[in-house]
Amino acid sequence: MALIRTLMQLRPIIAALGRHKVATLLIVLQIALTLAVASNAMFIVTTRIVHLSRPTGTDETHLFIIRNGWTMGQNATQLNANIGADLDALRHVTGVRDAFSSQVFPLEGYKQHIVTHLKLEPDQKTSAQLVTFFASDEHAIDTLGIALVAGRNFRPDEISAIGADDKMSPPAVIVSRSLADKLFPDGSALGKTIYLPDGPSAIIGILASLQGPLKEGGSLDGYTMLVPMHFVDSAGVDYLVRTDATDMKPVIAASLKALQARGNIRIIDPQEGVVTMAQSRERAYAADHSVALLMSIVCGLLLLATAGGIVGLSSFWVSQRRRQIGIRRSLGATTGDILSYFHAENFLIVSGGLVLGALLAVFANRGLMQVYELPSMPFYVPLLGALLLWLLGQLAVWGPARYAAKVPPVVAIRTE
Repeated sequence: MALIRTLMQLRPIIAALGRHKVATLLIVLQIALTLAVASNAMFIVTTRIVHLSRPTGTDETHLFIIRNGWTMGQNATQLNANIGADLDALRHVTGVRDAFSSQVFPLEGYKQHIVTHLKLEPDQKTSAQLVTFFASDEHAIDTLGIALVAGRNFRPDEISAIGADDKMSPPAVIVSRSLADKLFPDGSALGKTIYLPDGPSAIIGILASLQGPLKEGGSLDGYTMLVPMHFVDSAGVDYLVRTDATDMKPVIAASLKALQARGNIRIIDPQEGVVTMAQSRERAYAADHSVALLMSIVCGLLLLATAGGIVGLSSFWVSQRRRQIGIRRSLGATTGDILSYFHAENFLIVSGGLVLGALLAVFANRGLMQVYELPSMPFYVPLLGALLLWLLGQLAVWGPARYAAKVPPVVAIRTE
């Protein structure tokens, strides 16, 4: 019966809204813009949170990096010997499980010598696949704490010393599962030959996952490769160290002491020379966290503003129709009848705004996809936003409508 009574009120409701075209249109547009903006903003926030939460594939809680710079005057042979001696010293530090050297570490950010391209054929005409790579040795997998799901690890005799300007043509490489599936979607990548810029290499192992040095990988995202090499560069080298200790501070202090004991051959910045993987993640995504928080606050304020607009408009209309409410009450209309009238009116206004807002949300998402690397927004996102705004609209109108319904008929008629 309540539904029937509500449906019978639609005609006078529509007629009443027709007498307030401008105010109705403004609130419809406000609701539409709120849905379009809030849906896309919250979708972006959600995708960013998912992106920020993804694991690097490493043992982040037990991994730290020492950024080691070299003093001037050392040649490639001396640097390679120093790297070998440093790694041997680090691996004998109490609390250190394993260590290796590389030119970069996960989430470090962009720097030279982290990206290369590969092909499946030496004379391939199509675009080469871009990948990020880590200089590694037989200790890299254990140090990073990553899983080798197929194939084998590097052997010591496969590790070579390669300078920044040298050709990189290793006999074997280990690739991430994402890269393996990308290169060979119809079969196993294990044992297959790929072609780096300086020559062919065989895939001897496949990792479960390993995030590269770039937080925003784009076309590089997840496409990572380990190359058997000691990166010899006069600018410096990164030592990645894994510990079994819960508290890394004593192990870090002991590791630095072991390196400094080997003579005046290095420079380690006392402030930025050591970074843990947890710190690397925090620094890499600090701006993204701030943007996600800011967008969430903006969405909340936008919803509050919309709710305020509905409350203000409802209060105004209720005050304009106090005599009408009083007459209806004197003719036997109950408090529930008055409430259902205003709720139905609000439902029509909000529904009109949501239909328009859903279309705007879709078009806005398509436009953002052309500018940024965003996926298509699922249909349920604006639908959830619509349900929220419907609920918000009903709550916003409930107060003014309830107040009007409780005014005695005589008072309502006299105050008109």
